[in-house]
Order: sequence, then C-alpha cells, then structure tokens
Amino acid sequence: MSKIKLLIHEVFKQGEIDTGKNKKNSIALFLSVHLKEALNLDIDERTLVRYYDAFIVETKKEISIEPYKLDIFSKYVGYENFTEFSRTFVKKDESANKTTVKISVDKDEETLTEKLSNIIINITNEQHFKMPDFMKQNGLGIMEIALLLCLVTGNVVFSNNKKISSGTSFPLGFMSGLQPVTDKKYMYWDGERYIATDSSFIRPGLEVKAMNEYQFLHFKKITRKDTLTVSNALDVTWYSKFYGSVEFFTDDGVDPENGRELRSSTAHIIEKYAGPAAK
Repeated sequence: MSKIKLLIHEVFKQGEIDTGKNKKNSIALFLSVHLKEALNLDIDERTLVRYYDAFIVETKKEISIEPYKLDIFSKYVGYENFTEFSRTFVKKDESANKTTVKISVDKDEETLTEKLSNIIINITNEQHFKMPDFMKQNGLGIMEIALLLCLVTGNVVFSNNKKISSGTSFPLGFMSGLQPVTDKKYMYWDGERYIATDSSFIRPGLEVKAMNEYQFLHFKKITRKDTLTVSNALDVTWYSKFYGSVEFFTDDGVDPENGRELRSSTAHIIEKYAGPAAK
C-alpha cells in the first residue's frame, strides 16, 4: 500500500473519530471546514470525496495530490509533514494483527520463528493424491498444506524428539492449546478471501460481517484463472459474471464484491473465460 493511500486512510479515520460519523460525505464536509480553520488549507468537500473514492473505495485509479496538501494532511493526523509520516508511520491495524505464537512442549517455550526451523513433519501413512492446479495456485499456502498433512496423516516431531501425535485434537488451531482463528467474532473480504478479525469496524467502505466458519475456511476467489481447465474445475468451482467480467470461486455462495448469486461453472464458461488465455 502506498504512503499516500495510507495517509488518506488515516485522515478519514481521524475524521470519523472527530465527528463520530462514518459516512464519507459527512466526514469530508467536516474535514473541509476543520482543515481550513485549523491548518489554513482551502479544500472543498468534493475534492476530499474524490480522494476517498480513489484511495479507500478504490473504484478509480489513484490520483495525484499536491505535496503541500500531503504535508497538511500529515499534520492533521499528528506528524510534522508528509516526509515524517512516510518515514515513521506504522499501520495500527497491521501491528495489532501480528501475534507472537508460542509452542509449549513439556514446559519449554520457544517463539514460533525459533521453533519452525526445528520442526520435522513425519508422515507415517503414505497417501497418494493429486491436488488440482488451481488449488496449488490459489488455495492453501505451504505452511497450511504442511500442517494439514500433520492433522490428517501423521505427526509433528520436534528436534528434541518431542512429538504431537495425530490423535491430538486441535481442529482449527496451529497447535493444541492455541485459540483457533475462527474463534474471532468477525471477518471481512479482502478481495481474495475472508480475513478474521476481532473488530466490528476496520475502515470506511469495508463490510465486516459475523464470522462464518465454513465460508472463512472454504470460500476464496481463484486469482489464477489460467490454471483452470474443464478436468480440474468442472463441478468444483463456481462463477460470477458481472458486466462481461467473470470471476471464479472455490465454493458456492454470493460474490462479496457485487452481491450476485454464484453459479456452478460449466464447461462452456471454463473454456471461454479461464485456461491459459485468461492470463
């Protein structure tokens, strides 16, 4: 995310706090008046709404903003100028979502980053299966796949020969005793999948909904349509067609971006809108 985009996010977030309102036009009107009175910036409501649409709603391409305006916006959110903002700002949402995970084995605790280098995955029962290409490209990450294999077929063995057997019950957590991410109360769509959160509000223009464990785990947009073929996608993917644009998903439901009901992918749809030509 660009520093200008981050700054506009922070300006409207601060405006929401100062006004107690969450509508962009109301916040923009307040900002227009306040910035002129407090910081001598003459800027109208419509310009601020354009900034909101370009950098927060992202319905249009990002637009340029004069450097002196960026300096004043930075002062409004507590920085000397835009240079200081760019150099020192840390997005609160990102830092708040970072968690240091500890693994407890016979009362010996180590941080996850220290422990991962010593983890050995021991698959005791050989399994033969073929993962579809679109799942490789759009589904589970390396660590998720590794942990899933631990859950389904084997054990996790640490370098000191302490192990957690496949009989241990931790259906959604990383290790037993840790809180599953689906215990969070809410989730929001980030454009590709649902992200879990404890907050009922993330930022203006972003819909936060109650946690739906099934959707959180299984519903994703397939970002690599060029990996889809009739053989690997028929009857196991769904699509949304909106103004001639087709997006594919890993499960049935509603397109979070336009509210349209998804349909099961047919051979015709897959051949026309997916495959190598869809790159």
